[in-house]
Amino acid sequence: MNLQSDDFELFGVPRQFAQDRSFIDARWKELQREAHPDRFAMHGAAAQRKAMQWSVRINEAYQRIKDPLKRAAYLCELGGAPIRAEDNTAMPTVFLMQQMEWREALDDAASASAFDELDQTVLQARSTALQCCEQLLDIQHDYVAAANEVRALMFIARFADDIDRRRDALRQ
Repeated sequence: MNLQSDDFELFGVPRQFAQDRSFIDARWKELQREAHPDRFAMHGAAAQRKAMQWSVRINEAYQRIKDPLKRAAYLCELGGAPIRAEDNTAMPTVFLMQQMEWREALDDAASASAFDELDQTVLQARSTALQCCEQLLDIQHDYVAAANEVRALMFIARFADDIDRRRDALRQ
């Protein structure tokens, strides 16, 4: 294992968006067993520190590649198109209009069925955006367009969280 390897190399999976989550989970457990600091107790403190570094690195990589949104963002970075969500919030007008409509629907939601309907709409939008990411990253290798799609996914994820918060607030 090399600390400088990218996450995909570290996990022994292809550098692509489409991944088998069960394989990633199994590989994470395997890597953690290999790098567990207790396995290096007989080799002294320096070996244990190195194993701890490995364990942290493995966990960081796992968090990135197991989550489709984080994995897409990471692939964009590796492809030379960082997301820069904090300073690049430009989105297509159609997408922004959709967001406004969703916000209005959320403001008007007062029943479980209204929240369920919004949830379904957002889940469908997320699914469509993830399929688009797969196409852009794995087929077209268009990292700039994929970065735009990742920023849209980030908006969608935040909105899904807003739905949950609003639903919880109405229950209280």
